[in-house]
Formats: sequence, C-alpha cells, structure tokens
Amino acid sequence: MKNFDGLRTPCYVVDEAKLIKNLELLQYVQQETGCRILLAQKCFSMFRLYPLLGKYLAGTTASGIYEARLGHEEMGRENHVFAPAFKDEDMRELAQICDHVIFNSLAQFERHKDVCAAHGVSMGLRVNPECSTQGGEHAIYDPCAYGSRLGVTLANFPEELPEGVDGLHFHTLCEQNSDDLVTTFKAFEKSFGKFLPRLKWLNLGGGHHITRADYDLQALLELLKYIKATYEVEVYLEPGEAVALNAGYLVTEVLDIVHNGLDILILDASAACHMPDVLEMPYRPPLLGGFAAGEKPYTYRLSSMTCLAGDVIGDYSFEKPVQIGDRLIFADMAIYTMVKNNTFNGLPLPDIALLRADGSIEVVRRFGYEDFKGRLS
Repeated sequence: MKNFDGLRTPCYVVDEAKLIKNLELLQYVQQETGCRILLAQKCFSMFRLYPLLGKYLAGTTASGIYEARLGHEEMGRENHVFAPAFKDEDMRELAQICDHVIFNSLAQFERHKDVCAAHGVSMGLRVNPECSTQGGEHAIYDPCAYGSRLGVTLANFPEELPEGVDGLHFHTLCEQNSDDLVTTFKAFEKSFGKFLPRLKWLNLGGGHHITRADYDLQALLELLKYIKATYEVEVYLEPGEAVALNAGYLVTEVLDIVHNGLDILILDASAACHMPDVLEMPYRPPLLGGFAAGEKPYTYRLSSMTCLAGDVIGDYSFEKPVQIGDRLIFADMAIYTMVKNNTFNGLPLPDIALLRADGSIEVVRRFGYEDFKGRLS
C-alpha cells in the first residue's frame, strides 16, 4: 500500500483498480439479469471518472437540477432524476436533459406532467411499500418510518394507474444485503403488484451493497430474473456506495498530540468537514494500521483542528506510538465524502487525487482560498 508521501494533506485518493473491480461486478449483474444499473451521484460524483463509469453502467440518477446537469454533461448516458418536489423553472430544464423523471406525489406529477410529456420524458411515481428493514442505527435513514415524506403509500394511491405513468420506484434500503431487498419487494408486490402489468419499468432504488464481500449476489440475481420474467418490465437499480465501495482513502497528517485522560491526535482532516457521515450516521471509519481501542498497546483519540468540541473521528489503537508528522490513512473514503464536505472554520477542502491502475498518482484537483471564498458572498 502506498503511503502517499508526495501528496499535500488532507487529500482524498480514489483507487482506480478497486473502482474497476466494483464496476466489473455490477456489469456482471446487468449481463446476467438484463437489469440496468445507474450511478447514484448523491454518493459519488467524481465526474473525472464518468467516462470510465459509463463503460460499465447504464447511466446516472440525480437528486436535483445540478446533479442532473452533471450526469448529462459528463456521462451522457441514461439520465434519471427524483426529488421530493421540483421547481417549475428546474423542471423546464430537467425535461430536456433527463430520460426519466420520478415524482414523489400525485400533486407533483399533475403539476409537471405536461412539460415532461412534451419532451418525451418517461414519468414515474415513487411509492412507499411501508416495509421497514432498517436496524435502529439507521432509523434516521428509513424512508418507511412513520411520518416519512418519501413515496406515496397505498392508502393515498389511486385505484387506477394515472395515465402517463410509465413506472414505479421505491427506495428503502441503506447499506443492506439482498435479503432485505427480497423482503421489501414482496411487500411492494403485495401492495402495488396489480399495477405491474401496466408498467414499462420498475426502479428498485439504491442502498444495495452489491460489491460488499458478504453480499448474497445469488439472491439478487434470482429476484431480478423473477421480476423480468413475471412482469416483463425494465428493471433499474441505482446504487451509490456499491459503485465506489472501499475504493477511496483520506490521507491526513498528525499536527499535534495533547493529553486529557488519554492521548488525543490533532489531525488536519475533520469528521465534520471532510467525512460528515462519521457524525451524522454515525459510524467509525476504517483506518489502515488502526485497531479497536485497547486492542494494541497504544490507544489514541483521533480529532481535528476545528473548534468544534465534538469533531472526533473515534478511538483507535496502534502497534507503535504515533508521532507528530505521521500520516494516517482512512479507508472507504470515496463515498459520501467529496459530495458532502464543507469549509466550516475555514478548513481547506481536501485535494483530490487518483491512484491509477498502473500505480501512478495524479492530483486531479487542488483546492485553495478562492474555493473557500467562492462559497461565501
């Protein structure tokens, strides 16, 4: 493993070889089942790599006008969009650059259907199968939770499929295995199955951890083949994490070590600024050469140079003492990092580098003061 000594820190590094390995598996799923897999740009939108991704994937899916533009301009394949609501001015552009537009409510469909129809856009509705498969730690991400604003429930769905609706969409998973998808589809089929013979397509959303080592791929393949054979619809999946899972790093430097009950490392990377899901989900990111607290002789709390007291990444142990100036490398940092980072406290955005499959490293973006200033008025 490279130590990335030549890079300015903090720096995200995307591993091209690992990305390709993920893409090859996703391509295999498409070839075996006839489904179409889209990149969920809300998770990973390093558009420098879109030409590569476009060789393996059917296209992109967006959560709004800017992501839709990005997919249209940089990948140029199928371009889908879903949002809880759309502005009229955005829809006028979306209808010109998107193949599929998915609405969150009947009211949104009625409001925008004419402009979509005028541009030949395939329209769909998001439904809520009311089947929660999330554990307690993911409750905040559960679209089937009580009071969720996402998707039309059966009680609020019309008896007949509205004219002009080509497809239905549900998205209920978060970092889950195929057994939860099977469970969810059965609930969807029970509630909304009567509409399937009239559909052109069915979108199973994202949250599928297809490229994770313990993922039950066979169960996924069997489900997709069943849907295709039974209902003769085009089937879409839109994973984000599965595309770039374990294909990125965040390189950071130890700036200082302070002591308050335990040794605390001050890093030039921040959970709040550079890996927000550490605090939002929350979770403990993997660290190369790092172990659970107390497992090895030297335990440290990893924190940041921001003034936020809670900007703590986690407690890790090491086989040897950590020194000021050492570099630490967090793994699985391609997903939900670059797309969510911020400049709180005026912290610089991390540079972005690409670890090529041939072992060379290319810095594709360096960030500076003008990037920080450009976010402000």
